[in-house]
Amino acid sequence: MGIFSESTEKKLNELLEKSYDAEQGFKKAAENIESNALQKFFMSKAEERLQFRNELRQEIVANGCDITKQNGSISGFLHRAWMDTKALFSSENEETMLEEVRNGEKAALNDYNEVLEDQLLPPTTTSILKKQRDAIQRSYDKANYLEKAL
Repeated sequence: MGIFSESTEKKLNELLEKSYDAEQGFKKAAENIESNALQKFFMSKAEERLQFRNELRQEIVANGCDITKQNGSISGFLHRAWMDTKALFSSENEETMLEEVRNGEKAALNDYNEVLEDQLLPPTTTSILKKQRDAIQRSYDKANYLEKAL
């Protein structure tokens, strides 16, 4: 058993899994969009989530805990399939993809805030989670701005 409580270890592994889902979702959004600017935005977010995964993985292991799985969740897979379907039938493709990004980022913010409520997190873990949460907040704000600008 590592430094984290069993509940916190589980939540951190869930964040790791959801970071994979987000990375794949951003790649899927980039595939379903024609705008070069939005493709770059989505791909930069995918790369950012890969970095988040690496940081989370290192922090979990450094604190003596196990990585449970890293290949994404069923709900993430279904969400990406839903994005494909929406893109296929939507004439407002850019707006649709940005709406999906915004929804995903809002859920991620809630997940991060829930883990950060744990008062027993080591300072390094808290720092990593706050940095990642703040980047997600900026992504949410930008997606919201871009959607309104369309």
